[in-house]
Amino acid sequence: MTSKQTTTYKVGRDARDGRFETVETARKDPSHHVVETIKRPAPPPPKKGK
Repeated sequence: MTSKQTTTYKVGRDARDGRFETVETARKDPSHHVVETIKRPAPPPPKKGK
């Protein structure tokens, strides 16, 4: 695994008030919810020495 890889995950969000919901809830009610893909960068490599 290289340090430049990112981790992605999906979250559901209520489009009216911005609250986080489950992805299942968001997919059941698409008129009021959105499913967003969040990119999280990989953690930096550990520092050497000292």
